[in-house]
Amino acid sequence: MSHQNTSRPADASGTFALGGDLTINRLGYGAMQLTGPGVWGEPKDPAEALRVLRRAVELGINFIDTADSYGPFVSERLIREALHPYPDDLLIATKGGLTRPGPDDWRPVGRPEYLHQQAELSLRHLGVERIDLYQLHRIDEKVPLADQLGELVLLQQEGKVRHIGVSEVTVQQLKEARTLTNIASVQNRYNLADRSAEDVLNYAERENIAFIPWFPIATGELASPGGALDAAAKQHGASPSQLALAWLLHRSPVMLPIPGTSQTAHLEENTQAARITLTDDECEALTAAV
Repeated sequence: MSHQNTSRPADASGTFALGGDLTINRLGYGAMQLTGPGVWGEPKDPAEALRVLRRAVELGINFIDTADSYGPFVSERLIREALHPYPDDLLIATKGGLTRPGPDDWRPVGRPEYLHQQAELSLRHLGVERIDLYQLHRIDEKVPLADQLGELVLLQQEGKVRHIGVSEVTVQQLKEARTLTNIASVQNRYNLADRSAEDVLNYAERENIAFIPWFPIATGELASPGGALDAAAKQHGASPSQLALAWLLHRSPVMLPIPGTSQTAHLEENTQAARITLTDDECEALTAAV
């Protein structure tokens, strides 16, 4: 890791060795919001989308999370346009297994031949020979999990996927997945206001599996004047969303928050959250206040 300097705030978030061998800064970037409304189609400001991605890397972010379904394929294409040839330390994670009939419409398809096709398309759209972290975007209840993950294992054996992750799973599903293959990461919805995946996080922490919380900020009422986040944020000279990210980073050493945005200014604000140091007492007070 490079020395922490003022121009690379993400370095202050600490590091995690994903899959035991790919060391990344814990504060990453989620590339879902780079697309059009409803995570559908092209961004309204393509030049700004490219600026956001390039700025993320300048800020020390070396973990970018995307999916074939964002756009579809728009997010992956923008990443390639902005950053290819990629820096050596950049880990780009993508996902397959959700189809997109239209804006805000997401449908799981876990048929092995479909997953294989989508992984091949992601390789092409990202311009890589191997995907460092390929995640099953959703478990398709109509297809045996062994068939879904088995296809990702085949891709791994072909050298096209390095590590395998899962998304939106229960502890039981995560345990079942681990009987089928090594699981490097789990991506579930988790934030200060919605901790329904607490048991999955605790299991991931015990097993040293990366936990990638999607929708990490979700401040809402918490940030309203006089709310718990509002008061604590003022004490730290920070915004409520920065404090929500700092809380996540403090919550667990396996936590890899990936706040997303389509604006450079917002990206810079989010990344500064890595510099906020919360005490255990402050974290407990925030947790208890919600």
